[in-house]
Amino acid sequence: MPRWKKILYTLLVTAAAVAAGLTGWSFLHRPDTCAPGIERIGGECIGVDGTGYDFGTPEISAVARAIAQENEKIEGRPHVTVAMMMPLQSDKPALRRQMRSDLQGAYLGQLQANRGEGEPPALRLVLANPGRDYRRQAKVVDTLLRMAASDKDRLRAVTGFNLSLDTTEAAVRRLTAHQVPVLASRITGDRIANADGPDGMAEPRFPGLARIIPTNRDAAQALADFNGERGREDRKTVLVHDTRPDNYNESLAKAFSGIEEQGPPGPAAMPFQSPAIDEEGTTGNQFTQMANNICDSDADTVYFAGRALHLRLFALKLAQVGCRNRHYTIISGSDAASLRQDMKDKDWQQLRGADGRAKVTVQYAAPAHPDAWTTELAAWSRKWQAAHHRRPGADVLPQYLTEPEEALDGLRDLIQATRRQGTDLGSDPDLEDSRTMLVYDGLVTIGTALHQTQGGDAEAVPRLEDVGREWSQLQSRHRVRGTSGLICLTSGGNAYDKPMAVVELDPGPRGRGKLRFVGLGWPTGREQPRNCVIPSR
Repeated sequence: MPRWKKILYTLLVTAAAVAAGLTGWSFLHRPDTCAPGIERIGGECIGVDGTGYDFGTPEISAVARAIAQENEKIEGRPHVTVAMMMPLQSDKPALRRQMRSDLQGAYLGQLQANRGEGEPPALRLVLANPGRDYRRQAKVVDTLLRMAASDKDRLRAVTGFNLSLDTTEAAVRRLTAHQVPVLASRITGDRIANADGPDGMAEPRFPGLARIIPTNRDAAQALADFNGERGREDRKTVLVHDTRPDNYNESLAKAFSGIEEQGPPGPAAMPFQSPAIDEEGTTGNQFTQMANNICDSDADTVYFAGRALHLRLFALKLAQVGCRNRHYTIISGSDAASLRQDMKDKDWQQLRGADGRAKVTVQYAAPAHPDAWTTELAAWSRKWQAAHHRRPGADVLPQYLTEPEEALDGLRDLIQATRRQGTDLGSDPDLEDSRTMLVYDGLVTIGTALHQTQGGDAEAVPRLEDVGREWSQLQSRHRVRGTSGLICLTSGGNAYDKPMAVVELDPGPRGRGKLRFVGLGWPTGREQPRNCVIPSR
């Protein structure tokens, strides 16, 4: 065989071998998928979907399908995409039910934003699963950034964030650095927020970030406002806080420590360390020792900076301590809103004594409660009538109560309409835990910003930076009438003086306990001004 033929033959054989090797490598290293566009990583289904995929979580199957159906309905209308980014898988039933509540709020908010043909653009909603504790957020953010740059997807906002973690902060930081607007409806950690400088002159850490929920600092001030002297007597209070790195725990502990107290000093703060948000570890042993130490002090009010799982365990341990028939009040933050879902019959029994009286009551600052507006309006009206000797007319009722009440009535009507239409959401939305209300308000706020930015031009697609700049305009005349309260955003994108619903988990004399709304707390110490005109500082 001529030498040139041998060389050619060798090259052909080598090329075939390389091609075969590459094909084999590609086959062996092809991503493992859970569904089209959803990659299986470490046993989790990570990615973005708007076609009804439930990420292997049956509790959200029905509402995911409902969202997909709404997406199909608006396909022919001018629309943009909004992503709901939150962990969507868990082996814990309580967490899966919470996911369902969040997504029910997102779907109902999408419906409200899309009502009518005269206010484009409509919202196409997609679900983005960043994995447990947002550990795979970088991969999901990659996808969202591509969608923001895509003429087809036209992603214009990301919402949903529900855990104040370092990984959550990293996701928000990267999105906003690329001018993708973010609306946080359920994260209370102070670090994931922009500072409000004098007359709005502060440089934002997260340009394009808005929050419709008060920070932990604001929540602590609202609780202090509500409780008055009871929660400020140093001798009677003690701080119990989780030292595991967690934005929520850290900022809540700092906020509680910042409450100005009076009188002789009480017991020193008591730290504990949990292994994870959803794991008990040895916290039970730590809490037993703390409960004994608290029993030997004069403290009867405990400020608890920790997650709901550990709050429940601490409350039960405190109730177990036979401590001279004393009653304790545990005060905590917004994560406690999901506490009631985890309570079992025996837990309620444990929180009350043999005489049926409560040994421990848990009080927390909820971002919303469905009984807030009617209860507060009734109390305001009674006080006004006593002073004026006649019933108040509609023209004198405070709008910081009437407008949220009207918004909540609208949400209830929307829930009834979906039920009449036979739309399956997996369960009837439970407004008591505030999740559905907050996420609903978030989608309505996004819809309001998009409609105002777009200016009525049906063909125009709002620019990312224009949507981000619109947040600070949502105040005064352009305030958002939220079911959780009036949403008036500052120049830093923060909710100004947003009220907190002070709620108590009361075991009652028998059976399952109740979640009772007991009043409103205001971060500034007083109600929002008329028309929500934000004052200069």
